[in-house]
Amino acid sequence: MQAFQADLSRFERLNAQVLGVSPDDVETHRKFSASLGLRFPLVTDKGGAIQKRYAPGRITYLVDKNGVIRFVQEGMPKNADFLRELEKLK
Repeated sequence: MQAFQADLSRFERLNAQVLGVSPDDVETHRKFSASLGLRFPLVTDKGGAIQKRYAPGRITYLVDKNGVIRFVQEGMPKNADFLRELEKLK
């Protein structure tokens, strides 16, 4: 999460929206975000609908504007790799 925050302006220049998703409640997200100084949204997936649609665990997806998954990385990818994939979508 902190790596995404560190490069947030680079993601934004590529017209990308960074989101964090977990089943944690809004208050937990608020505290977590504040503790790390995150400036991107954290989404609560309390019922697990997002997790069921994609996959459980720490997985990073690059989804284009049409909803097509363009890149999948188990865990956190290196930002350079992720940004390179974003560049391909331009």
